Amino acid sequence: MSTTRTTSMRRAGAVLALAAAGVLAAAGAASAHVTVHPDSYAKGATDGLLSFRVPNEEDTADTTKVQVFLPTDHPLLGVLVSPRDGWTAKVTTTKLKTPVKTDDGTITEAVSEITWTGGKIGAGQYEDFDVAFGQLPEDTDQLTFKTLQTYSDGKTVRWIEEAAAGDDEPEDPAPVVKLTAKGAADSADSGDSEDSEDSDTTAATAKSGDDPAEAATAAADDSDSTARGLGIAGLIVGVLGLAAAAFAVVRTRATASGAE
Repeated sequence: MSTTRTTSMRRAGAVLALAAAGVLAAAGAASAHVTVHPDSYAKGATDGLLSFRVPNEEDTADTTKVQVFLPTDHPLLGVLVSPRDGWTAKVTTTKLKTPVKTDDGTITEAVSEITWTGGKIGAGQYEDFDVAFGQLPEDTDQLTFKTLQTYSDGKTVRWIEEAAAGDDEPEDPAPVVKLTAKGAADSADSGDSEDSEDSDTTAATAKSGDDPAEAATAAADDSDSTARGLGIAGLIVGVLGLAAAAFAVVRTRATASGAE
């Protein structure tokens, strides 16, 4: 193998290594944000759970304090904090400017802040802080939970930035939960499923008359035929792949022999 060819291969390898490192770095940076899970709920959802994931993005300091601020213009009702080993949670409530009327009465106060202290999140680690709620609001499309993350060296990262519609994600985004129309997703899924089942049944019945047993048999035959067809197609693709690989090996050896 010539020196020129060896150098080219080394350069190609270096480029691939740098590209892979860049992808991994980008993935790490994206996952280092404080996030909330799940990131969507139905409006007015009841008896749910929000989990705030806090990763440590410092190499030489521990996360020692986490403050999550809950919206009070669209408050969460019936908030409860799950115990977390090593951490102490302080819950702060605020009087609402606009009381919320419920079936159980009028709510005049709601949780506005939860602060966890006493524990630590080391480098390369994360912690999940769970918060249960009794009911989500129905009069907004999203909930923003501004969060402060404090480190043992005194540094505080303010996860409070909100992106406008169409803008790129900010550098320090606040965790956000999208609120969707109640029942929209379930209705769509149910409709699609029913339409699909009706279509299959209609097609089978058309082939075998009105007898349900014959219709079921016809549907099974269609499924079996489809599976066999896919299996044959897979075998063909595999054979073609082997042939292409063999041709590449032969061509490579011929090229190498010519170069020598």
